[in-house]
Amino acid sequence: MAHKSDLIAEDIEAYLEAHQHKDLLRFITCGSVDDGKSTLIGRLLYESKLIFEDQLAALESDSKKVGTQGGDIDFALLVDGLAAEREQGITIDVAYRFFSTDRRKFIVADTPGHEQYTRNMATGASTADLAVILVDARKGILQQTRRHSYIVSLLGIRNVVLAVNKMDAVDYAQGVFDGIVEQYREFADMLGLEDVYPIPMSALRGDNVVERSERMRWYGGATLMQHLESVQVERDLAGRPFRLPVQWVNRPDQDFRGFAGTIASGRVRQGDAVRVLPSGRQSTVARIVTLDGDLEEAVAGQSVTLTLADEIDISRGDVLAAADAPPAVADQFQVSLVWMHEEPMLPGRPYLMKIGPRTVTASITDIRHRVNVNTLEQMAARQLDLNEIGLCNLGTDRAVAFDAYEDNRETGAFILVDRISNDTVGAGMIQYALRRADNVHWQALDVDKRARSASKGQKACVLWFTGLSGAGKSTIANLVEKQLLALGRHTYLLDGDNVRHGLNKDLGFTEADRVENIRRVAEVSRLMVDAGLIVMVSFISPFRAERRLARELLEEGEFLEVYVSTPLVEAEKRDPKGLYRKAREGKIRNFTGIDSPYEPPENPELVVDTSVVSAEEGARQVIDMLRTRGRLQS
Repeated sequence: MAHKSDLIAEDIEAYLEAHQHKDLLRFITCGSVDDGKSTLIGRLLYESKLIFEDQLAALESDSKKVGTQGGDIDFALLVDGLAAEREQGITIDVAYRFFSTDRRKFIVADTPGHEQYTRNMATGASTADLAVILVDARKGILQQTRRHSYIVSLLGIRNVVLAVNKMDAVDYAQGVFDGIVEQYREFADMLGLEDVYPIPMSALRGDNVVERSERMRWYGGATLMQHLESVQVERDLAGRPFRLPVQWVNRPDQDFRGFAGTIASGRVRQGDAVRVLPSGRQSTVARIVTLDGDLEEAVAGQSVTLTLADEIDISRGDVLAAADAPPAVADQFQVSLVWMHEEPMLPGRPYLMKIGPRTVTASITDIRHRVNVNTLEQMAARQLDLNEIGLCNLGTDRAVAFDAYEDNRETGAFILVDRISNDTVGAGMIQYALRRADNVHWQALDVDKRARSASKGQKACVLWFTGLSGAGKSTIANLVEKQLLALGRHTYLLDGDNVRHGLNKDLGFTEADRVENIRRVAEVSRLMVDAGLIVMVSFISPFRAERRLARELLEEGEFLEVYVSTPLVEAEKRDPKGLYRKAREGKIRNFTGIDSPYEPPENPELVVDTSVVSAEEGARQVIDMLRTRGRLQS
């Protein structure tokens, strides 16, 4: 492997020492399909002479076999490593590459241009300091150019290189370049991107990539490499308030208790006062422990273990912060969200939210608007589809410590994860805590749920009947309530049809409306349990995620899921309301079991198969379960 530095051959230790202290710049290349992103990175790797001899030989061989340059070196093949990428001539996944010059080290992410892979582009941009946005000189500014530019601005990248590529295909015409730059600056001004550096180039021919082009003497600016080596980016993490998200509580023995993590921002010294969030308790730093010994001071980017002067209850996900400049703590936020999954984002559906090392349950409570990335128009939306971007309100099941994303990318960014598949479905940036989160507090009451339940001789709970339409849910729930009433118990039955006459009459039967339907009923049933009642909820409730949300609103043992099971063919035969017939005729849309899915419970407390047992027998099984689980006191 060759390198421009003579030290690598003359004094390897001196070279490594110099290399270790070089500044690091992380940047991405993005743009539309076939704008030349992979070719540009390949050219940078080739020109920086950081390619092993066997890699170069393989590149020359692959260029002849699958290259697109008629046997000449196809630099894109250095980056497009997936077979599908080489076959199609496109980038699919994010490809990270490392290279260096005498002045700087670089990590570059080559991100896909296809709209369907916008989520991959957002991933690559999340850690970048600078973005190289490529534009094909023949095509000008395209939709993906605007989309990627919007995401770049959303993720807080302020340094942008507008690389007008393939100038060789337009005879290196200055007028073409000037027109594209003028058009892009208008859009960049709308986004607040002020530091845009335009460069005309040909990645394929090497014009203005590393060496200045003799074919474009009308351009007086820096080459891409010169700009990358000299650009100053704002990332003074050490100068910001101290933040250390706790990744691990280190307790090897009873004499040592340390809190390990990577310092996200700021610096910390022995004796500094720190605050633990979200609890708010304070202490001072006793030791800064590393593998190489204790330090007097540590700064952003270092992985350390801190010990404190006081015994404080601290867990993974808590944040150690400067006592005089702590992060905020809240459970309701306004966020910008990039949706990254084929299944749409539905308000009210519970997801896992990972912010640093902390994981909490979260749901979108409201979509303020989604963004048309071409015009930046704010559009009404009831859901977010794949690659759409929206401004949303988000709520969590417990308070978390955070900074606004524009102040600290490390403590202001989060991802949403599907609770069943464990897929990452969204990436978000916290803008601020909602003011209502500070104005609404739990009011302490003298009479609680246990007192109300005891006065009724029962233990409050929810019997959640779920199953297909026609399975017999309402019939069994009605029989159970009659038997409980005969026993002198205090109950209430929330039936799916009845609730839609009042509380939920504004909701339809789309997937989003059904999620909201169950969310509201779950909240009402929780209030009724707090009142000491035995609550029967009879809803199709087709989605596991929403039933899980209802379960998690209650204490352990208070939610009893009763799966009223019957085959679809049997439910259609019964069809007491004629709904299946209408669904088959196309008169009803989004009907469960026909054109909308039903997800059976995985671990219900009770299964009642009404194709085998009568409704009366099913009701008896429910009463027996209540007695067995101690919900009915004698």
